[in-house]
Amino acid sequence: MHQPSCRMNDDEYQLLLRAAAVCHMSVAGFLARSALNAARDLDRTAADIAGEKEMLQELFALRRHLGQIGNNLNQVAKALNSGADAPQAEAVLAAVQRAAKRVDAFTQQHLDHRMAA
Repeated sequence: MHQPSCRMNDDEYQLLLRAAAVCHMSVAGFLARSALNAARDLDRTAADIAGEKEMLQELFALRRHLGQIGNNLNQVAKALNSGADAPQAEAVLAAVQRAAKRVDAFTQQHLDHRMAA
């Protein structure tokens, strides 16, 4: 018999505990079953891991983009509140609309992927 071990943070361990409980399994049994299922279907496992990596990259890119837009929007609001012109207002609002569409498209793609799995 082999007894591999792994490390995880508190949040990951709590997630694992809940998953094992829902399946009416011990943590060790849940880990073994899920790891073996993943190992038996490496094509799907690799696709899931790649999909998760792409999803995280897109989320971080969206976060950066939204932060930049928020900064620009604050500058426009500051200018307008002081009575100044804000010629960049239309460009900033257009960027907000593009970002919202990007978030919507990403969300729909993620949901479609989840429904297909």
